[in-house]
Amino acid sequence: MITILKGLKLNKFELRVPLEILLVFAIALAVTIRVLNLGNHEFWYDEVLSLLLFGGQKAAYDPPGDVPVILSSYTSLLKLPVETSLGDIVETLKQVLRGIAGGEPHPPLFFLSQHLWLRLFGNAVAQVKSLGVLLSCIAIFCAYGLGRDVLGHRGGLIFAALLATNSFYLFHSLNLRMYGSLVLWVVLSGWALVRLIRQNTAEANATHQQQLIWSCLLIGSVTAGLLTFYFFAYWVMALGALVLYLDRQRWFQYGVVLGIGVSLTVPWALWGVRQQARNADLDRFAESIGFVEALLRHFWDALEAIGIQLLSGGFSTSIPQGSAVVLGIVAVGMLLTCCIGLWRQGEYQTLGIALIMGALPLALALGVDVVTGKFTLGWGYGRSIIFVLPGCLLLLAAWLERLTNTWQKPLTALLIAVYIGVSVGDFNLRDRQMFHAVDQLIQQNVETPTLVVMNSKAWGHVLRLAYYVNPDAPVSLLAEKPEQLAATLEKTLADSASTYERILWLNPDRPVWNEPETEAEKQRFDQAVLEVLQARYELMNTESLTGTMDLDRFTLSLYTQSPAT
Repeated sequence: MITILKGLKLNKFELRVPLEILLVFAIALAVTIRVLNLGNHEFWYDEVLSLLLFGGQKAAYDPPGDVPVILSSYTSLLKLPVETSLGDIVETLKQVLRGIAGGEPHPPLFFLSQHLWLRLFGNAVAQVKSLGVLLSCIAIFCAYGLGRDVLGHRGGLIFAALLATNSFYLFHSLNLRMYGSLVLWVVLSGWALVRLIRQNTAEANATHQQQLIWSCLLIGSVTAGLLTFYFFAYWVMALGALVLYLDRQRWFQYGVVLGIGVSLTVPWALWGVRQQARNADLDRFAESIGFVEALLRHFWDALEAIGIQLLSGGFSTSIPQGSAVVLGIVAVGMLLTCCIGLWRQGEYQTLGIALIMGALPLALALGVDVVTGKFTLGWGYGRSIIFVLPGCLLLLAAWLERLTNTWQKPLTALLIAVYIGVSVGDFNLRDRQMFHAVDQLIQQNVETPTLVVMNSKAWGHVLRLAYYVNPDAPVSLLAEKPEQLAATLEKTLADSASTYERILWLNPDRPVWNEPETEAEKQRFDQAVLEVLQARYELMNTESLTGTMDLDRFTLSLYTQSPAT
């Protein structure tokens, strides 16, 4: 402790430890947080659907009917099907592609890469999420490369440290969806393009082989980005603008490279996108409101998304929407301060690069929303425009890198500390173990035949329950629409009440499918179920289960057979 204190110059709030060492430590700490939290949270609703899809089992899924089903019959759908030959493996791969084209609104690359990972390491939570962590580590390395080419060595480290510790990106690095990997393709394509331009304008000794390598990286990352998330197209447009800004004389050369990257997605566009378009539900992004109200809503959504990305991170699912907008205003204020500071210092090119990488794709997405009357920016707690995050962080890094030593270290350390604090709090103060709680209750009397009753047929609820409940336990599931559950349960118990010694009623706050229109209607449906249960069973205990999202809230009630029955 004495040695540490000697290394601090507390009277001036200055760290004598070089900033570069602190930045490397922050990056290492961010990677450690990722590894330690690989299996800390249960799958959330969309993640378990991803597992079903890239396992090639979507076509085999049948929603629960009006009679109980063995819960473990769904458990087997969350891993690879039985395969005995190369033909079976090929058929599974075909099923993955058919599942994506048949209803999934996203491109195939994320699912195909996770399918390969599933084959290599299995379907445990930590194993399937480890690919996202690996890709995030590569993205952090690429962020250093991009930052170094734009800002120099120290600027590259600041940018890499900000990306590594950013709570929003860290959250999505541990999320079994495509948004975390998208950041890799954004950063890598930006780095490859900047490096190509630099080789053509500043590095006369660059070899043809070096240019070929960076051209291939640009082509590959553009193709990968478009095959990961369709909104990556906004980023490709920003790359085109970056070409015109930095080296317009060679625009055709870069245009050919970008064009090749885009053209490689044509086979999927002709086969997969056409099928997805027929099943697309674009109306979920539209609302019938007046022009002025819609315009305010668009900018409200943009502010909220920026606030989530730069400040609140994963905590955004637990804070009021108004608070997210306030944080968005603070975040925009931070970015404007950076812009003014860089402008006053004459860093026009650096400012232009950061704005093209961050503000331009955001403006494009916002403009398309305004013109089409859709509200995609406000969808998904900022993740629909995660491709603007690297540009925003690059702007912050550029400003921090240009500060004097008096302010550079404390402000950089403060921002990184905020990011790490939010991330640690997200994974340690907020729990998501609802279905573990269900399984623990079942394991108390593991041999007892149990019926789980649920007011929802939504496959995200069904599959999460199946994933976490021990498949060897004698558990059946009766999942029904809220308005029909009471009648279906009464018929089931009349036919086979003696079969089930106990019933677990898992009542979701949000059934997702066929949700009651009002709270009064929901209470009426719940009361009907309660009356059916009380006629034959005794209530032993009730507990509330909560997670990190509104789809994680359930009421779990345990009923055992009444002595009279």
